[in-house]
Amino acid sequence: MSTHSSGTALVVPLHDAEVVPLAGAGAFRLLADGTAADGALGVNRLSLETGADGARPHYHARSSEMFYVLGGTACFLLGERLVTVDAGGLVVVPPGLPHAFGAAPAATADLLVVAAPGSDRFDYFRRLGRISRGEETFADLLPEQERYDVHFVDATLWRSVRAR
Repeated sequence: MSTHSSGTALVVPLHDAEVVPLAGAGAFRLLADGTAADGALGVNRLSLETGADGARPHYHARSSEMFYVLGGTACFLLGERLVTVDAGGLVVVPPGLPHAFGAAPAATADLLVVAAPGSDRFDYFRRLGRISRGEETFADLLPEQERYDVHFVDATLWRSVRAR
């Protein structure tokens, strides 16, 4: 059971983390929502199957986002720059910078993702799971961009690279 209150540590045993399955073999493992960590951060682990997209191009107005590549290889769009990061690599995206990410075309990716300050995004990840499984449409998510501090943008470079 996770335990946390002001001045105490947050502990999330493996069996307490909610798993949100994605289409195929991918999944979000929800570790700490903004409310559970007194707003300090939000944490999830994202496992992506070979070549799978992790997130469409977007930015966060209020939080930085850190990606630690636990395994495999991930591709990132950072503004107008594309980078590939192997296991053990780190990417930190400041507020306002458009970014996207996914598993490299011939690789899986396992990412630890930390947003700081945190916000209540667990429902966002649950919705992404439903969208990936065809239970909800991406258009249904668009009115919620401010709520989740996830503001989608068009990125021709990302579309052209990921369409291959």
